[in-house]
Order: sequence, then C-alpha cells, then structure tokens
Amino acid sequence: MNSVVLVGRLTANPEARTAGETTIARFSVAVDRGDGKDTTDFPNVVCFGKVADAVVKYLNKGRLVAIHGRIQTGSYTNKEGKKVYTTEVAADVVKFLDSKKQ
Repeated sequence: MNSVVLVGRLTANPEARTAGETTIARFSVAVDRGDGKDTTDFPNVVCFGKVADAVVKYLNKGRLVAIHGRIQTGSYTNKEGKKVYTTEVAADVVKFLDSKKQ
C-alpha cells in the first residue's frame, strides 16, 4: 500500500501550470519528524485538477495543511546528460488547517 499523510506548513507560494485544461500545482511543506531532535523534512508535493485549483487560490507560504496522497517517483535527463531521480507526494486531498493570514 502506498499512502502518505503529512501535516506541515508551505515553504513558499504554490507554483501552478496547466496541461490541457488541468491545473497542476507544486509546493513543498516543512514537516517536523517528531523525533524530539527538531528535525524537519521538506517533501515536494504535486496535486492536480480541483485540488490544485483550490491550493493555488487559497494557499500561500506559511499556511498549515494536512496532505493525504501517495509517493511517486520519476526521472529525467538534465542538461549535462545525467539521469536525475525525483520523489514527491502526489496529493489527493489537501486540507487547510488554519485560517487565511491577514
């Protein structure tokens, strides 16, 4: 089973683009590991469609969110011809956990 749940704060405003008529949003979140050592991870998150539309419209840097999705991996060849491997969370659900900052 490939299932991920994260709670954290956006590290920057989401970046959006479209593929055909589908919105794709990308952002990263700061997530405390909870190990008692103040260790933080910064996973990249991608979402699509209506979820992406809401993320782009309502979220910005610093907002607290809960994310449910799955890990997805990929690869591409960079300008130097080297293969680069990627890992990100593909979010099915993004819940807003705080009110919009003034």
